[in-house]
Amino acid sequence: MLEISVPALVPPDPQADLTDLVADAAREDPGCVLFGRPTSAGWEDVTASAFLAEVTRLAKGLVAAGVRPGDRVALMSKTRYEWTLSDVAVWFAGAVTVPVYETSSAEQVAWILGDSGAVGIVVETPAHAATVESVRGDLAALRSVWTVDEGGLEHLAAGGADVDDAEIEARRAGLNGDSVATLIYTSGTTGRPKGCELTHANFRDLALNATTYLSEVVRAPGASTLLFLPLAHVFARFVQVLCIAARARLGHTPDVKNLLDDLAAFRPTFVLAVPRVFEKIYNSSEARAEAGGKGRIFAGATAAAVAWSEAQDAGSVPFGLRVRHAVFDKLVYGKLREA
Repeated sequence: MLEISVPALVPPDPQADLTDLVADAAREDPGCVLFGRPTSAGWEDVTASAFLAEVTRLAKGLVAAGVRPGDRVALMSKTRYEWTLSDVAVWFAGAVTVPVYETSSAEQVAWILGDSGAVGIVVETPAHAATVESVRGDLAALRSVWTVDEGGLEHLAAGGADVDDAEIEARRAGLNGDSVATLIYTSGTTGRPKGCELTHANFRDLALNATTYLSEVVRAPGASTLLFLPLAHVFARFVQVLCIAARARLGHTPDVKNLLDDLAAFRPTFVLAVPRVFEKIYNSSEARAEAGGKGRIFAGATAAAVAWSEAQDAGSVPFGLRVRHAVFDKLVYGKLREA
């Protein structure tokens, strides 16, 4: 078997963990925008200092609820800001996150919660809570269910008002690179899904090296991306950590049916996803262009985009290709205006 290895761009720090990325960002650049949170009035910026405050407050709530270092806390929700907030808060409490796909059946939920020994679960909707409740009799370790859409996170955070900052710092100090950050359950190619342990170093080292390698993209001024993959998927979790490490603005969108509109509103500077997603975006954009009588423009812009990529690989992008590629960009976002 052929093996290829290259030296790390960022040497690993065995004592560092994922919570350091958030704390460092808030200390070094408190005003940098880490997230865009959707509101009825548009996208609201969340700075590093504001995010750290929210995370700490929610982590205190978890501690007050009896979550101990090393405990498993599950998350069952569509991709949204509260998913990332809860994920990081679990780490700040010294615990381990267990993602559950929001489409999971009661049987699947019972298996993952039971096998992981989860003591609590954050769910998105009352329907998710009902699914958990239907199997709760089989889950001896499960004590708490918090429902995001019913104010569960705010209630949880409020319960930690008497927990000292020193307790959270102690929980963080108990973590290192070898600490388990998450249990991600496989699709179960044979038998039931199996929980894969991923450590803080697994995510942190990969994110820091990717950030360095892709610095022209993820660390560019105003860098941002929109996350639409399910956060129960390991690649989406990596994108989440990558953006925190790079201090690039991250937005969440839960429904791919609204993806084009959300892309147009958020205007990410880069997008990370699996190939099938890009294929769907292209097909939808092509259909929209043809329906609007701009099919020939789209086809020409597509050819220009391919030529632009090839020219960029060769180290030269003619001015004409830059203009036509800009047209393609605007078509994809559904915002065809003057280039």
